[in-house]
Amino acid sequence: MTLSLRQLLLKFFLVLVFVAPASADEAALRAIIAKFAAAKNFQATEQVVRQLAATGDAAVERPLKALSDGNLYFRKADAVAFIGKEEGQTIVLADPLNGENAGEAAKTEMTKVKVNNTLRRIIRDALGGLTLNSDDPAARLAAAVTMFKTPDAATIEALDAAILNETVAGVKKQLEQARASAVLVSDLPASEKLAAIAVLKARGDRDALSLLTGFSANAEDGATKEAAFDAIAGINSTLAIWNAAQNVWYGVSLGSVLLLAAIGLAITFGVMGVINMAHGEMVMLGAYTTFVVQNVIRTSFPGLFDWSLAIALPLAFLVAGAVGLAIERGIIRFLYGRPLETLLATWGVSLILQQAVRTIFGPTNREVGNPSWMSGGFEIGQLAITWNRLWIVAFSLGIFAILLYVMKRTPWGLQMRAVTANRRMASSMGIRTPRVDALTFALGSGIAGIAGVALSQIDNVSPNLGQGYIIDSFMVVVFGGVGNLWGTLVGAFSLGILNKFLEPYAGAVLGKILVLVLIILFIQKRPRGLFALKGRAVEA
Repeated sequence: MTLSLRQLLLKFFLVLVFVAPASADEAALRAIIAKFAAAKNFQATEQVVRQLAATGDAAVERPLKALSDGNLYFRKADAVAFIGKEEGQTIVLADPLNGENAGEAAKTEMTKVKVNNTLRRIIRDALGGLTLNSDDPAARLAAAVTMFKTPDAATIEALDAAILNETVAGVKKQLEQARASAVLVSDLPASEKLAAIAVLKARGDRDALSLLTGFSANAEDGATKEAAFDAIAGINSTLAIWNAAQNVWYGVSLGSVLLLAAIGLAITFGVMGVINMAHGEMVMLGAYTTFVVQNVIRTSFPGLFDWSLAIALPLAFLVAGAVGLAIERGIIRFLYGRPLETLLATWGVSLILQQAVRTIFGPTNREVGNPSWMSGGFEIGQLAITWNRLWIVAFSLGIFAILLYVMKRTPWGLQMRAVTANRRMASSMGIRTPRVDALTFALGSGIAGIAGVALSQIDNVSPNLGQGYIIDSFMVVVFGGVGNLWGTLVGAFSLGILNKFLEPYAGAVLGKILVLVLIILFIQKRPRGLFALKGRAVEA
């Protein structure tokens, strides 16, 4: 369609006003700002705001922000405007254009320029238009995002001019989406609105869905209303797929946590046949070791905070491993072959450890900070991923790989597997089974301590930290197959994903109950779990 001469002139004017870098004369800007003193009502103030915005000069951003915040004043004596900050009975003054200090004045000498919500919205839109002139693509993108979320038909002309001159593809796309949202609240013809609906459908996120839902509720034209309904249906289908992907990610994230908590238990339970109810407290000790390390770093070596987890990992392994070794040598070795007694004894040990931590650190939660490289997140489409969860997934798989190597490729791992397969034969071949038992228990406890370091980044560090994972850990081990590391891996991720798909329908508590029921039914069919492993714990 051919543009008329009037439309061409209008677009040329908009380019000059909203996009071309403007440099209005400072005296002219001050003259416009001075008009606030003469404004007798909000409508008059609005006209001054629009005059400032029409200059396109970035310098007017400061007085407009001050006006929106209620910090723009003018002096009664000469009607000169200032940015003011009240301090008692005086007002500290600053120049409205350059922000330089302009002294002080008594409250009685100054008058505040009044604003209301309508004016604030107009100022916000004006500031958005000014930001579209920025040389920084990030600033232009932020302005486009703001305009998209707060659509206003008055911004369409400014957006048209900005789109015409935008060279960055990502920013231009966001500007087009902002224009589409503004078109939906305008009185433009149906053809424009159909094109806007197509743009929002292509965007396909929840913000677009919200805009289209609001539009469809008020649309009068049949074609646009039907197009909006079709777009809403398409977006809902897309979001359903992304929601499923998000649940899978949450399940993988939960599965990695369960893997860390259960992998040490898989070793002790599988090789030694010990029901260790104090395993959760080994996780807790690892988390508190991280807390102590970070406290020392904060007070003495603040520059090393980003290395705090790397420092805490070996220390947590040693602390939890040493406590595990002491438990095995002091209690467990006298109770082999009596699983009920080991369950009761380790439960008592867990209570002792919890009370010891309460006595030393107190009963309240302790703060463990995230290093900078574990903070924040990113998005893939509609899938939100946080860095701390991603690192924990990678960390849990790394620990699994190291442990698998130890079990399969080292002499100690060979001895552990020999004891698992046939304890008497291993002993007759010269393997010191008591030593293997002690080191195995220490290894399982040490890995639980490492799990505590990871869990400190996503959970509260408290004396009850381990109790939240001990039951789930046993479920993972039993479901995957006692003593089988691959079974533990598959079991952890399977239960994690299953939990996250059941929670939206059944709730967190009922979801866990359903998982437990399903595991019980599964064990009835496969008593040895997914991956059966022969050993003395099974044969017993």
